Amino acid sequence: MFSQNPFVELSNLIPVEAMQGFVIIMFLLVFGGTIYDMIEKQNATYFFRNWRKSKLSKIREISFSEMLVIIFKTITVDVFSAAEFCNFNRRLAHLLTFYGFIGYVITTIVMVFCYLPEQSITPEFIPTIWYFSALLISVGCYWFWFFIRVDVAAEGNSRFRLVQADIFVLSLAISSTFAIAWGLTQSSNPLISNIFLLLYLVSNLVLFGSIPWSKFAHMFYKPGAALQKRVADADGSRRNLPEPSDNPSIYGSAKRMPRNY
Repeated sequence: MFSQNPFVELSNLIPVEAMQGFVIIMFLLVFGGTIYDMIEKQNATYFFRNWRKSKLSKIREISFSEMLVIIFKTITVDVFSAAEFCNFNRRLAHLLTFYGFIGYVITTIVMVFCYLPEQSITPEFIPTIWYFSALLISVGCYWFWFFIRVDVAAEGNSRFRLVQADIFVLSLAISSTFAIAWGLTQSSNPLISNIFLLLYLVSNLVLFGSIPWSKFAHMFYKPGAALQKRVADADGSRRNLPEPSDNPSIYGSAKRMPRNY
C-alpha cells in the first residue's frame, strides 16, 4: 500500500494533464504569492536597504573564499539545521516539517510528471518517501500546534484559537493528513477516498492560495536574513556601535550607571 503511487489510481478518474496542470498552478500561486508578499510588506526593500547600510559601515572586505564558506555555513547551519531555534522541541518540530515538506514536494513532482503513464512503473521507494514525508509534516505541525505555540503557553489561550499567522501551519498539517488518508483508502473504500481527495485538493488551494496572508513566504526570507547576518559579522558592520567606556568616572562609578545606559 505504501509502495503504490496514489496518483496512478487517480489517473483513472482525472486526466494526467489535469493533475500536472494543478501542480503547475500551485507553483504559480507560490511564485505570485511570494512576489505579492514582497511588494505588499516591502520585505525585499527592507532587506536590500539593510544590506546597503551594512556595506557602508563594514570595516573589512570579505574574500571570495570567505563568502563561499559563509554561504555554506548558512545553508548547512541556519537552513538545514534550523540553528535559529534554541528550544529543542521547537527546533525538532521545525526540522520535521521542513524535511517532510521538501521530500513531499519532490516526490509529488516526480510521481505526477514522471510515472503517471500506465506503462511506467513507479519505484516503490518513491511513494514510500511520499507517505513518510507527509507523516513528518503532520507530526511536526501538530506537535507545534498543540504543544509549542507561544500564545497558548504564555497567555492561556485555547489551543483551537485561530489567528492569521496560523494559516500556514494549520493548512499544511491538514493537507498532509488528507494526503495520507486519501492514499490509504484508495483500495479499501473508493467513496471515502474521493471525499479525502476533495478535502486534500481544497486544503492545498488554501495552503498555496493564502501565501500573501500567511507565513509561507517566510521560508524564502529567512535564508537571506541569515546570510546577511553572517556577512555583517564577518565584515564588521555589526560592530559599528561604540564600545562601553572603561572609565567609571564618567558616571561616578560603575555601580551607579544610569538605568538607560
